[in-house]
Amino acid sequence: MNGSRPLSPPALARWVAVDTSTDRLSVAVGAAGAAAPLAQHDGPGGPQASVALLPAIRAMLQTVGWSLASLDGIAFGRGPGSFTGLRTACAVVQGLAVAARPGGIPVLPLDTLLAVAEAARHDHAPDARALRVVAALDACMGEVYAAVYDWHAERGWTTVAPAHLTPPEDVSWAADATSPVLLAGNVRPVYGERLPAAWQRWGVPAHPSAAALLRLAAAGVAAGQCVPAAAAQPLYVRDKVALTTTEQAALRVQRASA
Repeated sequence: MNGSRPLSPPALARWVAVDTSTDRLSVAVGAAGAAAPLAQHDGPGGPQASVALLPAIRAMLQTVGWSLASLDGIAFGRGPGSFTGLRTACAVVQGLAVAARPGGIPVLPLDTLLAVAEAARHDHAPDARALRVVAALDACMGEVYAAVYDWHAERGWTTVAPAHLTPPEDVSWAADATSPVLLAGNVRPVYGERLPAAWQRWGVPAHPSAAALLRLAAAGVAAGQCVPAAAAQPLYVRDKVALTTTEQAALRVQRASA
């Protein structure tokens, strides 16, 4: 399968979705676009993800009686998020997709912040006809990954502001929105009063779950976002993994003054 050749849209019946972009490991199996997965697993991620992910996928497939070769596609949270977690998910998905059958299995990389938005909509505003979600994940190093999305029941999700890196003080709370707004993610317990006041009052917890990725997968397929395994890549947003000693000292001073 040529990495640059467009894929024909795969079927939607049998999908696996995985996310290891945060400190949580999430796996789900079911139909792309279905309201709920047939089976799912959520547990500790972080350093354990590289060891636990493959057994979790195998266990989910065994639960529903599917073989790897029978899958229509595999979706994964491509980022932004933990560098190690993103590499783990991408590498495992690529390996499974290539090895499963001749020609491989289509892979669908999906934005983790969009999965946060979808999880928040599903859990906190399931009946909303129109909604804006400001999604944010802890990026460590005193920063936040953030994106803004609009939901319309007839049209699905559209991106208002794509994933970007920002200080917690500058996380938008979408004051210009014409629809109800959800502020969602895992940043409120981490940054507290450094966040805008609206986040401190109304921020709701949400994570990029595999169940949310499955619900998003049908739209991703329809939009032509599936790729051959070799073409799947993480979305890091932050290119720099580590700070220099000088930068670490400056960050400590900044945190102390804040």
